[in-house]
Amino acid sequence: MLLILLEALGAGCILVVIVWWTMFSGRAETEAEHAAARQEAEKSAD
Repeated sequence: MLLILLEALGAGCILVVIVWWTMFSGRAETEAEHAAARQEAEKSAD
């Protein structure tokens, strides 16, 4: 029984790590690209 609980806990931890990784990996680069595009749009609007 204990082994099943440990296995479920391990699988849950792996799931959390995968979700965390996919949510936040590469985010800074994308935000920088959006900021640059916004600045270009503001310059062309003036």
